[in-house]
Amino acid sequence: MRAAIALSERGHGRTAPNPNVGCIVVRDDRVIGRGWTQPGGRPHAEARAIEAAGDIGRATLYVTLEPCAHMSARGPACAELIAAARPARVVIALRDPDGRTDGRGIDQLQAAGIDVTVGVEAGAARRAMIGFFTRQALGRPSVTLKLASSLDGRIAMPDGASRWITGEAARAHAHLERARHETILVGRRTLETDAPRLDVRLPGLDDRSPRRIVLGHGRAPETWMSLDRPDAIADIDDADHVLIEGGAGVAAAFLEADLVDRLLWYRAPIIIGEGRDAIAAIGLTDLAEAHGRWRAIDTRQLGSDRLDIYERVRQ
Repeated sequence: MRAAIALSERGHGRTAPNPNVGCIVVRDDRVIGRGWTQPGGRPHAEARAIEAAGDIGRATLYVTLEPCAHMSARGPACAELIAAARPARVVIALRDPDGRTDGRGIDQLQAAGIDVTVGVEAGAARRAMIGFFTRQALGRPSVTLKLASSLDGRIAMPDGASRWITGEAARAHAHLERARHETILVGRRTLETDAPRLDVRLPGLDDRSPRRIVLGHGRAPETWMSLDRPDAIADIDDADHVLIEGGAGVAAAFLEADLVDRLLWYRAPIIIGEGRDAIAAIGLTDLAEAHGRWRAIDTRQLGSDRLDIYERVRQ
């Protein structure tokens, strides 16, 4: 299942509105088929894995999300496809929250006499498909806030100079994150001051630059989308992942609205002192309210810089 989850990451940020699913077929302790959801949402991971494997009789199929049970003009229902192929067993990480499937895929497989196991590596699978699950649960894309600062939380000198706070390894990782999001957002001040390109500048991934969004009133540049308030992200079509890159006011606006689900904080081993803060005021009036909201899930060393990754704790 962990291998299937790793495969699902290949489609991260490219499959909306469909989930980025991964699938592996194993027989006699040997992988005979692999698949992941393709750009645009089709073909599905299960169809690709079965096609690669050919005959999957007596095999075990591992898939990160319950196979879909609803018909579509774009392709067959995966539960029906798997039932017809008759593997011995299907292992599923997560039940599909989409009301058109939600348990029906599992029922269809069991009705075909296939042994079904659900819940294997569920947490890791949900994190890998967080955009889809956030859209299903909250009606909006998953939001990642990226910050790059000094140890004392500064993102620039007093005059605005900020190139470069972090090193090449951290900046390369940030570009990889851009490639994993359909959309990227900055504030109007950042747009007007820095004229950022917001593209992906990594070999082999330059075709995965996200759509650009500016937050704030006023006319957006050609090819940019404009939003006048943070919660308008719910109306973005075919996007389940939004990456926020700047600046302090935009970061504060999304945090105050409780619309940030994941936080990437790159810290350089430097101290600036007087300078521009990473985050503006977020309306916090009681220190107790700040506790228990964020959970650290990963830490990485990127050259001389440190990346800390947090996720929002939601009940």
